[in-house]
Amino acid sequence: MTRKGKTIDTVWSGTWVAERLGVDLSGADGGASPELRELLGLALRRNPKRAHLLVSQVLGKHVPQSPAAVYAAGHGLGVRVRELLGDSAADAVVLGYAETATGLGHCVADGLGPAAYLHSTRRPVPGLRPAGGFEEAHSHATSHLLLPEDPALLAGEGPLVLVDDEFSTGNTVLNTIRDLHARHPRTHYVVVALVDMRSAADRDRLTGFAAELGARVDLIALASGTVSLPEGVLEKGRALVEEHEAAPSAGPASAGLASAGTSADGPASGRAAADAPAPAGTAAGAPADGGAGGTAPGRHPRPSAPPGRGGRPTGCRSAGPPGCPTAAATASPPPTARCWRPPCPPWPGASPTRSARKPGRVLVLGNEELMYAPLRLARALEESGTAREVRFSTTTRSPVLAVDDPGYAIRTRLVFPAHDAPADGPGDRYAYNVAGAGFDTVVAVVDSVGDTPELHAGLLARLAPHTGRVVLAVVPSYIPDDRQEPTVTQPPLPEPLRGPAFSSYAPEDVGWLLQDLSDVRLEAPTEEREEAIQAGGAHYAESLPVEYQPSPQYQELYRGALEASAARIARAVGTVTETVLAERSPSPVLVSLARAGTPVGVLMRRWARARHGLDLPHYAVSIVRGRGIDANALRWLAAHHDPADVVFVDGWTGKGAITRELREALAEFPGFDPEIVVLADPGSCVKTYGTREDFLIPSACLNSTVSGLVSRTVLRSDLVGPHDFHGAKFYRELAAADVSAAFVDTVAARFDEVADAVAAEVKELLAADRTPTWVGWAAVERISEEYGIHDVNLVKPGVGETTRVLLRRVPWKILAQRGAGPDLDHVRLLAEQRGVPVEEVDGLPYTCVGLIHPRFTRGATGADGKAVASQ
Repeated sequence: MTRKGKTIDTVWSGTWVAERLGVDLSGADGGASPELRELLGLALRRNPKRAHLLVSQVLGKHVPQSPAAVYAAGHGLGVRVRELLGDSAADAVVLGYAETATGLGHCVADGLGPAAYLHSTRRPVPGLRPAGGFEEAHSHATSHLLLPEDPALLAGEGPLVLVDDEFSTGNTVLNTIRDLHARHPRTHYVVVALVDMRSAADRDRLTGFAAELGARVDLIALASGTVSLPEGVLEKGRALVEEHEAAPSAGPASAGLASAGTSADGPASGRAAADAPAPAGTAAGAPADGGAGGTAPGRHPRPSAPPGRGGRPTGCRSAGPPGCPTAAATASPPPTARCWRPPCPPWPGASPTRSARKPGRVLVLGNEELMYAPLRLARALEESGTAREVRFSTTTRSPVLAVDDPGYAIRTRLVFPAHDAPADGPGDRYAYNVAGAGFDTVVAVVDSVGDTPELHAGLLARLAPHTGRVVLAVVPSYIPDDRQEPTVTQPPLPEPLRGPAFSSYAPEDVGWLLQDLSDVRLEAPTEEREEAIQAGGAHYAESLPVEYQPSPQYQELYRGALEASAARIARAVGTVTETVLAERSPSPVLVSLARAGTPVGVLMRRWARARHGLDLPHYAVSIVRGRGIDANALRWLAAHHDPADVVFVDGWTGKGAITRELREALAEFPGFDPEIVVLADPGSCVKTYGTREDFLIPSACLNSTVSGLVSRTVLRSDLVGPHDFHGAKFYRELAAADVSAAFVDTVAARFDEVADAVAAEVKELLAADRTPTWVGWAAVERISEEYGIHDVNLVKPGVGETTRVLLRRVPWKILAQRGAGPDLDHVRLLAEQRGVPVEEVDGLPYTCVGLIHPRFTRGATGADGKAVASQ
């Protein structure tokens, strides 16, 4: 690089990692690639499968970049796709990946021309049902939803263009194509990425996949190459991250990851880089974010506020005052802009002198998936000459190590809490290379769903000490068209099924909002079901497993477990019931999620009758992961009860998948409370529970014989019509082995002896902070990566879920908490019977975790379903 006749050496932003770990980039020919070094830097993250992070210089995510350069990279790729497709470009659909490639995909669609565009999302939209979904292996939030406004968008036969920032292994793309091809086959797919870094084996795998699919798959990238990874790089990377996490810094700035418990901001070494001065006005030794020193891990303090101000800066609405950058012409309605000026006295770290002059350097900061609209805003500012220099980047979910070194791609990090009520629970979010970068103005762009008090106390407060002015631009969130559809007369829904005609429970114990499919053959061998499910050819709710017939030894274990745990279960039943009566409704309508929730609902009804003389209605409904709750059952409930009184009941939480599924499904049904209640909440996913211990609930040991002889629910289009309840079977032929009534009676017999303990426990719980921490979900993500599964749906945490894995799926191995006692006797027996290894581990937040075989075929595991040895 030259400037005024002088040669200036530039340092590659991957040097720091390359020198310490031996990680390096090489071109497609195996030699050095200056092109790749211009496009990519390197950073470190805590990840058991991949220690390094490829940091794009032109994506506009981690590294602030010229909006013209960001847009040109994507638009140019789109032009190349248009040239490849020719006349068929008009029929193409472009699909971008959340969160990093949403803006890139839109730019590709712009270059392609007439193509429709959709990006995946992790945020459910009330009123829209998913048209598909898939898992992303190495992501911190793996589940993707596809929510087109028009469900027919993905049903065409034209080319599908899939856009991601990097193509490293191809797993995510293969998962997507497999899912969508099963729904809507097409003949041509085009994969687009900024860089193609696949190994030779991964390239061969894509070629074989395309041949197997019978479709053409092309790939277009700005550059190609490989990443050289020396032996032991994962261990070295982990040690390096831990070393820098633990290293003390000169101030509150930290090199650590937020997952390690820090909420500090700023560069790793405690001071900014030479070309990124620390915020003016920060007192020596004072926290750079304006918070008190010694902040508790994971907490985000509000900045100091002037007298009479509630911790929020004063501001002005609409277009903002003179000198405040606002949205230029945009394709969508203009955002609302609020220019937050530092109040008087100023916020810590904010310079009145800097804030008063016309901005020299402006950063437009998008928000996670919201990348394209902020990018267009940044381009408009750049082209208009509003500021001397405009840069663009976005916030992210991904935790990355920050190191203040010119040879490292992530120099500084701001940490703040999520502010848009994410469906997967609360968590930290990050803005990289913003702190200390010398921006005169930061324009934070969010959609209206994310414009919350948490935004002001979090992200905006974090930005304020590092710039003279913060401008908030709010774009309207999408709201589905609420125009009334033509009135359709629906047939009346049937009354609930009741015993003894359907189920072995007494008719007053539960009414089943299901249809009886007892005469339909639905069972399939476990191995066949697993292979079909993992191949994407079937959903688990489309068939039933063959009912497990317990051996005499297993039945004896069940009886012993019930006798040993009956009092503990009775106490949990009493605790959750009393909490519901105190907080939710004095006359709740119990609606259990079939099947695991049904015995719990029956017991809660029994407690309310025994202790309070209440005769509570109780129903069982179907909910299916990925398909939602039975909408017809909800309509029946709304027609017969006040939705505000409905309390949804389940047996236990694992990683919280059904908790999230229920919340998303009920967004379309106002009036129902989406907060589920459970007997046991070891995953810390709910607020109302009987216990958060992960212990053996004996009803989890068996299938229908402890749940009224009713199968798990079935949802299949040829059996369940638009006006039908979901289906289930009543196994009358298993009556001789039925223990459903005996289970309930045994637990209910202990109600009196635990009454005093329940009263004391409920009093404590009502006064306690029971906010879910979602610790279980974090553990599942970690286990999925550590064991190379890369699919959280194949990790089943907790005693109940592990038992289900052994009874219904093809288990790979069982992780057991070291020293776990009798609660796992039945798990060990089932594992022995199926040839599944049990691995004792430390640091497990659950008593045990069941792992479903991640690459199951009957040829790999044997047709008897026994697991192979760990690879």
